[in-house]
Amino acid sequence: MSEDASPNGHAPIHFGLSGSVGRVLEMQTKLHRWAVADPGRRFDDLFNLVHDPATLMVAFDRVAGNQGARTAGVDGLTAFDVERDIGASAFLDGLRSDLKSGGFSPLPVRERKIPKPGGSGKVRRLGIPTVADRTVQAALKLVLEPLFEADFMPVSYGFRPKRRAQDAIAEIQRFGTKGYHWVLDADIEACFDSISHSALMDRVRARVKDKRVLALVKAFVKSGIMTETGSTRQTHTGTPQGGILSPLLANVALSALDEHWHRDWLPGGRMDSQYQRRKRRRHSEPNWRIVRYADDFVIMVHGNADDAQQIRDEVARVLEPLGLMLSAAKTQVVHIECGFDFLGFRIQRSRKQGSNKWYVYTFIADRPIRSVKDKIRDLTRRTSQADLKNVLIRLNQIMHGWANYFRHAVAKHTFGMLEDFLWRRVVMWLKTMHRWTWSDVRKRLLGPHGSWLPIAADGVELINLSRTPAITRYRYRGNTIPGPWAPA
Repeated sequence: MSEDASPNGHAPIHFGLSGSVGRVLEMQTKLHRWAVADPGRRFDDLFNLVHDPATLMVAFDRVAGNQGARTAGVDGLTAFDVERDIGASAFLDGLRSDLKSGGFSPLPVRERKIPKPGGSGKVRRLGIPTVADRTVQAALKLVLEPLFEADFMPVSYGFRPKRRAQDAIAEIQRFGTKGYHWVLDADIEACFDSISHSALMDRVRARVKDKRVLALVKAFVKSGIMTETGSTRQTHTGTPQGGILSPLLANVALSALDEHWHRDWLPGGRMDSQYQRRKRRRHSEPNWRIVRYADDFVIMVHGNADDAQQIRDEVARVLEPLGLMLSAAKTQVVHIECGFDFLGFRIQRSRKQGSNKWYVYTFIADRPIRSVKDKIRDLTRRTSQADLKNVLIRLNQIMHGWANYFRHAVAKHTFGMLEDFLWRRVVMWLKTMHRWTWSDVRKRLLGPHGSWLPIAADGVELINLSRTPAITRYRYRGNTIPGPWAPA
């Protein structure tokens, strides 16, 4: 490490969370700066940073503040139980002692199956680690993420700080308007379950030299799974979904895809300038651009269908050393005028009505509409006796988050349709629960001027989707997205 590094494992244990956050941010900033300055550097002496009191305190705070804080692993303990029965300080002191002595060993994750959206009947397997394992994974992520962020390509958007799905959609929309009309819409078969551990660890070793950190990462990916029937299954491949470290490790593995397809855009590459790209097109050579969000990605091609098909074959060859393969059923080569779904959006190029101008539009895909309707139905079943206020709060949370995600799409008509659907479902539920007639509904919900009053209970009003803030196109940020550790 550099001489300006802060102390690693010799800091006092007793300091507040606010001070810990500052120490961790300073540590991350230095690691990121050194990684950017020396792309080939392998970092040693990272283990002391992992079990540093400040790192563990920030890690536990993130675990305890997460939605899964009340979900237990195989030991039956939740973060709430730890704070109530053991105390955060005593828990972290013990965890730090186990890490330093080498006595820490992760337990198998508890498997939980949840249905995939869309009503396909398929399930997604989640792995729920114990609170101790989650804390150590969060500490590892705090230390490792700044290193690998220095190497990740700008075309990757999933599970990365200060990046979001809308950035990926904006990039697709931008290149769709620049002649990249053929699209390889790719899907990796069981990506999180199939990543080769040896290939993954090789990529981690490219940046990490500390054997204790490498052993810890390897122990987590090989910790095993306790199924819902109580049996334990070994994990020879993959990074179980649900772990804090899993998205980062998946990005580390899949960055091989980004590097292969984006290297021609880097300085000195075949497509590093507009002149180079135009020259390639004059010689009937294709240009391409990959846009990836975690294990979902598309490759946009400025060429023809045969060029896109050749890229599909090459993608399969790039994925093979990682132990991954494309899903034959879900991977397709499609023209952008036919449209394709990506991250819940429907992206399609079409002619603007009443003109000869063509634009790339983003609509809301059918699946998320069906999914949010199912959630509304579940909360407003006719036989439900739930408290109206609690139902309104939950509906508002769901619809506010849903509308905020999709508000940059061409969504005004969809929002209006869902507003009507939501209002009808709540009214029909109230009619059944209170045995109202339509005369009762009008008496309670119709205003003096003939307009409907908002449905409310104890000061909580049902959200009005039609009043969602102005729907505007998301601003394309491209390579200007600031990192969390970039200098001011």
